Amino acid sequence: MRKAFMAAIVATVGFSSAALAEGLTVGVSWSNFQEERWKTDEAAMVAAIEANGDTYISADAQNSAAKQLTDVEALIAQGADALIILSVDKDAVGPAVDAADAEGIPVVGYDRLIEDDRAFYLTFDNKGVGSIIAQQVMAAQPTGNYAIIKGDKGDPNALFLLEGMMEVIGDKVASGDIVIVGESFTDGWKPDNAQKNMEQILTAANNNVDAVLAENDGMAGGAIAALQAQGLDIPIGGQDGDHAALNRVARGTQTVSVWKDARQLGAAAADIASALAGGAALADVDGAVQWSGGENGVEMNAIFLSPTPITKDNVNVVIEAGHIAKDKVCEGAMDGVAGCS
Repeated sequence: MRKAFMAAIVATVGFSSAALAEGLTVGVSWSNFQEERWKTDEAAMVAAIEANGDTYISADAQNSAAKQLTDVEALIAQGADALIILSVDKDAVGPAVDAADAEGIPVVGYDRLIEDDRAFYLTFDNKGVGSIIAQQVMAAQPTGNYAIIKGDKGDPNALFLLEGMMEVIGDKVASGDIVIVGESFTDGWKPDNAQKNMEQILTAANNNVDAVLAENDGMAGGAIAALQAQGLDIPIGGQDGDHAALNRVARGTQTVSVWKDARQLGAAAADIASALAGGAALADVDGAVQWSGGENGVEMNAIFLSPTPITKDNVNVVIEAGHIAKDKVCEGAMDGVAGCS
């Protein structure tokens, strides 16, 4: 299984074993490790780092931009040869890149954009994720009143996701077939904050909401709690393939969870960090593309992995991939869910 999985990563990212340096220390700065999905990323990252003959060290910023800067300084002091940074705030992370650059330490901006040409950007196609969420929800509810639960205002992904969503629903919004009755950024991407946002939207709209676009699964869960408190069961989408969300898909309370195989992303980050620490130039990373789609138009080297929408029709995909056990995802499943019969 390990060999097959690593072979898939090599095929996706384009590395050969000769491109990876050994005996290095890879430091990882996590933004908020309490969020479920980062534990999956970390397990794959650690496995790949150790398979490359390198050492993993890490720190959790606990959603504090200030702590993340001191964490990065500590990782550098511990001898990190490369840094993987899941940023808390796009506008506050700059000094961390400066500190790494001053020591000649390469930086991989992990999942969230660090808009700096000194950093390599590795993520899933977040604009594509937003499009998929909107496509699936609009297929279930083509017209009516929509609410949008956005992520943290300081995270560029919140805007990339929104851009993808609007590319799908924009024409119907312009024609009046879809009316956006409320949209809110959600501090820290936290489910309880999303629940409060959804409650406020429902109050303002007198509960007249027909569909919800949520930018991740945790927030979808918070929004669903607010909807259910008002006796509403309407189409809603999210992303990340959180276990609870996949069970909601099987139960029929969530329309789609866009699964970004975090094992693939974590392993790819480990290999990119190793290659860069071994002297590879950013542009020489196999599979890298030139990209300038950030807020400031900075041209960067990046790799975008492809996500997978999970609906009731293909829940079997996450079961067969070993992402979640059948009994966990299928508990209370409605009839006709693929993989649950």
